[in-house]
Amino acid sequence: MVVSTSPPALAATRNIGPLRQLLPFIRPYRGRVVLALLFLLLAACSTLSFPLALRWLIDGGLTSPARIASGGGLAVHFAGLFGLALLLGVFSAARYYMVSWLGERVTCDLRNRVYSHVLAQSPQFFEHTQTGEVLSRLTTDTTLVQTVVGSSLSMGLRNTLVLLGGMAMLVATSPRLMLTVIVVMLLVVLPAVTIGRRVRRLSRASQDRVADSSAIAAEVLNAIPAVQSYVREADEARRFGQASESAFATAVRRSRMRALLTAFIIVALFGALIYGLYLGTVAVVEGRMSAGVLGQTVLYIGLVAGAAATLAEVFGDLLRAAGATERLMELLAERSSVANPVQPQAFPAARGGSSLQFAHVRFNYPSRPEQPALDDFSLVVEPGETVALVGPSGAGKTTVFQLLLRFYDVQHGAVSVDDVRVDHADLSALRERIGLVPQDAVIFSASALSNIRYGRPDASEHEVIEAARAAQADGFIRELPQGYHTYLGERGVRLSGGQRQRISIARAILKNAPLLLLDEATSALDAQSERAVQAALDHAMQGRTALIIAHRLATVQRADRIVVMERGRIIDTGTHSDLMRRGGLYAHLASLQFMH
Repeated sequence: MVVSTSPPALAATRNIGPLRQLLPFIRPYRGRVVLALLFLLLAACSTLSFPLALRWLIDGGLTSPARIASGGGLAVHFAGLFGLALLLGVFSAARYYMVSWLGERVTCDLRNRVYSHVLAQSPQFFEHTQTGEVLSRLTTDTTLVQTVVGSSLSMGLRNTLVLLGGMAMLVATSPRLMLTVIVVMLLVVLPAVTIGRRVRRLSRASQDRVADSSAIAAEVLNAIPAVQSYVREADEARRFGQASESAFATAVRRSRMRALLTAFIIVALFGALIYGLYLGTVAVVEGRMSAGVLGQTVLYIGLVAGAAATLAEVFGDLLRAAGATERLMELLAERSSVANPVQPQAFPAARGGSSLQFAHVRFNYPSRPEQPALDDFSLVVEPGETVALVGPSGAGKTTVFQLLLRFYDVQHGAVSVDDVRVDHADLSALRERIGLVPQDAVIFSASALSNIRYGRPDASEHEVIEAARAAQADGFIRELPQGYHTYLGERGVRLSGGQRQRISIARAILKNAPLLLLDEATSALDAQSERAVQAALDHAMQGRTALIIAHRLATVQRADRIVVMERGRIIDTGTHSDLMRRGGLYAHLASLQFMH
């Protein structure tokens, strides 16, 4: 074991140093913090007053035969003890309420801040961070923080006051005796801090292992149909079990070190205080100390020993919370690679759709820096034009959509919407101008009405129904048990693939944006539904610009222009008949995909 050469107090502060990062979340409630500290101080003072009251009872009451006979003196003393108990109860209850409120409030604010911050991250963040890891930090780690702010920190402060106050009273009562004990106790601190540093590292590792198992569970539960269809339940259960066992093993090591820390502090401090009690007893026998002072000393020793034991437990909680705080602050320290400009440029009023321009764009995904997704890509789309992007997988079609939505920034060139570069525009204003229908329809755990209204939260129910009719979704929605108010289940499990897609299309129609991005919007529909939805999409695209990624011949033929892409470049452009006549990649893809 490596022993730190830094001062004990400084080393202990470093162990729990990350907790200082919670101060910005506590500061807005400084008034309640002051009240909590006041009640905490009063409760500690009430506790420290009991030994003094006992001393007065022994020396002023029990040792006076006349007062014992009258009973009046004893009644006053015991009434005083009850008064102290009453004050202690009131102050402790007030302290508990104030501190619990602070813990819940700070945890709520912290959880909301982290969640909002994660929502603002670009997709690049999720390329290296698993969703389950984020969920673990939002739940397990914030719970640890709540335990500290709402309980352990208060207990720590209260017992620190009791410990220091008790030590001060012991020194005032018998300086020589307690100075000897204090020297012995100081020798305990350095090894305790060294063990504490090890506990903190293991606490962080334990929380990381729990997050690993959470990440596995989140991933697998979101892919249950695939897991069951490939009969991999046992394998996935085994993989989760291995992660859980790893978390358990790390937790056991943490608990072992924490138990060692607790035992060391309790034994060492009690040994030192018992030694002080022994010296006090000898002083009474020799007539150098009264019985009342000895009783006072005994109670103070008990208070100090109890406070020290509690602080040992609290210190372990603080170490765990310090690791949790580190993990939460790591999330808050993440900076999105896509940020709003300081002075965003406003968009002009949209009339007849938006214009688009890609000027010599080169883009590499951060996870694949050596492989360009778009390479010297240039494209101009006029307002109201419908352009289809076709090409083999990996040609860069979806990347065009992601750059228009500014999920990523290009490394070279520029992307513009309505003559405003997307990196010069306000992100919200840019994305408000775009309606997206992804290939994999996103359905939230809410009603059909709420899912469609997600496209425009202020839309009336009548407008939602009109959008559903345009997307050919009104019929099946009305057949649901509660119609538009039917809960669709997590990820829309109660709907078919085609129904989910039509909900997604209705959402985009309701948004009524000047630019539509359709990524295989009809891929999940049967032939009859496709014809109906295609007619609805044709109607929705009137008067606005549309970019379409599609492999189906009916969709591509309706485009004003077809752009053929391969390896991030445009290799041909024209109408369906022009491209078929010229042959090449488009004619080859058509023969493979469209004619069968």
